[in-house]
Amino acid sequence: MGQKSKILGYVEGTSTLALMGIAMPLKYIGGNEILVKILGPIHGLLFMLYLGVLFFGVGKFWTRDAFAIGFFAAVLPGGPFWFENKLSQGKWSIETIEPVE
Repeated sequence: MGQKSKILGYVEGTSTLALMGIAMPLKYIGGNEILVKILGPIHGLLFMLYLGVLFFGVGKFWTRDAFAIGFFAAVLPGGPFWFENKLSQGKWSIETIEPVE
């Protein structure tokens, strides 16, 4: 699940940057909206898939905090890159939680 999350996070983050950095300026400055019509739905699908992977990883690989922080990171351009880096460092991992006695 960690590898799927990482790959999907990078792809989703790249789609956000492409949508906001290339397609949106072309639409609003250049008057050409074709890239928004193409990248918009693709980005939406990738966003939902990414959240699904995070959601199903909670309790198996990550804490609930990982889902909440991952959701907010996915909304920000470049956020998934930061978030996936933190996940790969073991932050929010189930294995790092101290057992309750």
